[in-house]
Amino acid sequence: MTTQAYTIRNANPTEHEEIGKLMVRVYSQLDGFPKETEQPAYYSMLANVGDFTQKPGTEILVAVSPAGNIAGAVVFFSDMQYYGSGGTATQEKNAAGFRLLAVDPAARGLGIGKLLTNACIQKAKEKELSQVIIHTTKAMQQAWKMYESLGFKRFEELDFMQGELPVFGFRLYL
Repeated sequence: MTTQAYTIRNANPTEHEEIGKLMVRVYSQLDGFPKETEQPAYYSMLANVGDFTQKPGTEILVAVSPAGNIAGAVVFFSDMQYYGSGGTATQEKNAAGFRLLAVDPAARGLGIGKLLTNACIQKAKEKELSQVIIHTTKAMQQAWKMYESLGFKRFEELDFMQGELPVFGFRLYL
């Protein structure tokens, strides 16, 4: 199946639980990423990802197959004060961000992550924001490479520690 067969849309509230389970499954399987027992609050946040949509300008985007299956999801923030990361990113002005990009293992390699990333970039452009800020970790090398291929650049001043885990900041100027 090609990525053209997938639709990107806002998640329905009835899908939030399913998206949370997908995120927990994806993040818990990452090599080198903390496990649920090491960072229970983080995994609780993943499981309850729908809570983010209660913040102004915050949306969950999903990639949906023609059969209606959710192949991936991401949380988009049009106002960085609600981004919820460590470090200085939440103080950035005229910026959008996205977090918690997750692609179902069964849909990996189809370009779903790129589709979701491009949808976030497009939303930021439509809102006439000047940049998109994201964070990733060493455990997410595949995503890291994709972000760089789309023009994101490392910005060390956006880095922070999540417990024992170094988190690396990236910025894309629009």
